[in-house]
Amino acid sequence: MTSSLLTPRRRSRVGTTGGVTATGSTAPTRILDWRDPLVTSLLDGIDVAADSETVRRIETLRHAHRRITGAVRPVYSVQDERPVSEVLRRGRGSCSQRLAVLEAVARAAGVATRVRGLLVDGAFWYPRFPRLRRIVPDQVLLAWPEFRLGDAPSTSWLAVSELFGSLGELSAGLDAGFTNSGSETLFEALSRTAIDWDGATLCPTAGAGCDLSAYVLADLGHFDSRDELFARHGQTLCPVARVLAEPVMGRHRAA
Repeated sequence: MTSSLLTPRRRSRVGTTGGVTATGSTAPTRILDWRDPLVTSLLDGIDVAADSETVRRIETLRHAHRRITGAVRPVYSVQDERPVSEVLRRGRGSCSQRLAVLEAVARAAGVATRVRGLLVDGAFWYPRFPRLRRIVPDQVLLAWPEFRLGDAPSTSWLAVSELFGSLGELSAGLDAGFTNSGSETLFEALSRTAIDWDGATLCPTAGAGCDLSAYVLADLGHFDSRDELFARHGQTLCPVARVLAEPVMGRHRAA
């Protein structure tokens, strides 16, 4: 049983397909305030020699992902619209906030980003809150980043799920998929295992699965930024719930 009492009112999300032609951008936004020195410093010393611009961009983002993993402690913050610079100053952030940091670093490196809006069943988070299921939101709005591999708007996009390899490669020889329990979050997991929201991967039959498509309630399409996604669909929790929950959840280590 999940709760709909904590979610924004009067939001029509299911079946929405806005933002499908989003071309992304490298521009700073209120959330992705990449001109802040704390953001640009994450690129210091990353000098990738590669045969192609595509490979250089991917390797740069892989290095940045590892730095963010070490620099930002995972917590259960519920303020998805918190600016990236503030997340870095606090040194802690939710999975969503750390994904935003990676987006901001990408834009600072000249890589255009956009997000795919996914409405995920709250039951996906049950393993993290076994005794608090009644207060888990029934729907969680997830901003899943994508990175443009070339400069032209028509260039192919790379979902963060495949930053460390294709879903097929990441699922091959899988010893453990993502369980959404313990200290590992989606942010760390995507570097070692397939995170498949579309059911397009042939996952191993043993162990935790990598096909998470059963938890997707709606695909809201693509948006030029997470700012645009949240402006259109709201955050997961309503403002009052965020104000009440953040002082506690925002410091509670993900575990």
